[in-house]
Amino acid sequence: MLKEPVLPNNIKNIISGKEYTSNNVGMSKAKVLVFDDYVLKIENRSDKNNETVRMMRWLEGKLPVPKVVCYEEDSVYQYLLMSRITGKMSCNEEFMSQPEILTKRLAEAIKMLWTVDICDCPRIRSLDSELEEAKFRVENNLIDMENVEPNTFGAGGFKDPKELLNWLFENKPDYEPVLSHGDLCLPNIFIDGEKISGFIDLNDIGVGDKWKDIALCYRSLRWNAEGTYGGKVYPDVRSSMLFEALGIEPDMDKIRYYILLDELF
Repeated sequence: MLKEPVLPNNIKNIISGKEYTSNNVGMSKAKVLVFDDYVLKIENRSDKNNETVRMMRWLEGKLPVPKVVCYEEDSVYQYLLMSRITGKMSCNEEFMSQPEILTKRLAEAIKMLWTVDICDCPRIRSLDSELEEAKFRVENNLIDMENVEPNTFGAGGFKDPKELLNWLFENKPDYEPVLSHGDLCLPNIFIDGEKISGFIDLNDIGVGDKWKDIALCYRSLRWNAEGTYGGKVYPDVRSSMLFEALGIEPDMDKIRYYILLDELF
């Protein structure tokens, strides 16, 4: 748990007197305050946060992402004040109830990422680097076993995270580099009317494998359709509709690989 931080003056001057709500959607340990026009994210200091802000600034004009309004840090925390993306999460009931439109928008979001020129992208998240990060997490018992898929471990699955990690190292797929969001689940894709209005939670964005985003979007669509999140079942939503909207054949081996890799994060 974060202790109550003292806001830097530069940020306090911008948001002073504004009403806000706390956003607890997602699995981040950050404190997130949502204003009418801004979002303030407060996290413990880390180099990764600095990389994320660098990426957000690099993405301005390339993708609809929050604009960095102010970024400050003290001895404990980093404070990111950014513009608020308009629209609603793509897992909103309005979109889940219209599966053809929803999957078309999700495909558009994925293709928007693919169109960004990555030649001078400041962050590279290669599969090898992700595996090394996963190895660190396994060796330091950082895996949240409460938030894994039911069949990943145990009968019919892997004995434990270490066995899964070894399998991931031994079965690395071909690498197809694109701009990858890194956590392309439905709550991180916003839709406003008939267009993608933005991407949020950019902690893992950078050059990565094409199939990682497809895999995590596919899984998120399935989870939301089955009622895993939100509790409502949408029987008309078929996760396979995502591939139809993308106009590609699913590579289920790569999809399974990246879903399994994500179990260690």
